[in-house]
Amino acid sequence: MNDRVVDWHLPDVELRRPHRADARRNYDALLVAAREAFAEHGTGASLEEIARGAGVGIGTLYRNFPTRQDLFDAVYVTEVEDLCRAASEVEGRSPDAAFEAWLKRFAGYVATKRAIAEALNRDSDMFRACRNAMYAAGEPLLQRAQKNGSVRQDVDIDTVLRVISGVAAVEYLSPDQRERAFSIALDGMRTL
Repeated sequence: MNDRVVDWHLPDVELRRPHRADARRNYDALLVAAREAFAEHGTGASLEEIARGAGVGIGTLYRNFPTRQDLFDAVYVTEVEDLCRAASEVEGRSPDAAFEAWLKRFAGYVATKRAIAEALNRDSDMFRACRNAMYAAGEPLLQRAQKNGSVRQDVDIDTVLRVISGVAAVEYLSPDQRERAFSIALDGMRTL
């Protein structure tokens, strides 16, 4: 059995990323500014503020993202791509450490998704492709940890991601409390 992370690419999702270096920098800056604005202000964040935060004009924002929905989708897809890439980045660690590190990154993804959840079309091809890519990235990490004996055999990737989503979506009094809840959730998945 090959323990390498499977191919997680998003074949059904086509973002209109510019090819010129300067245009690509603007595009990426808009995504970063949008992610931050949506996290702070929700889906109603001002597009003008997002453009200003990226250091570009509103015309550049609209040239890259003709509609607000295009911007939501691009932020979401970029988050999923980052999450999937993280699976490849942790694969050199021990199976249990790789699985835990990826789940921590997944918990961070949940925060961004929560900020724009109301704007996502859960029935769209884009949303399904992103979900499939996340599962394809996380499944081999779970299987390695199960094969290693550090994670219970009776859990699947869907259950794991739902548990971590629930833990990540809750408001906490402190980062320590969040970390403790995350650790308890992980302990429930580990073998005794």
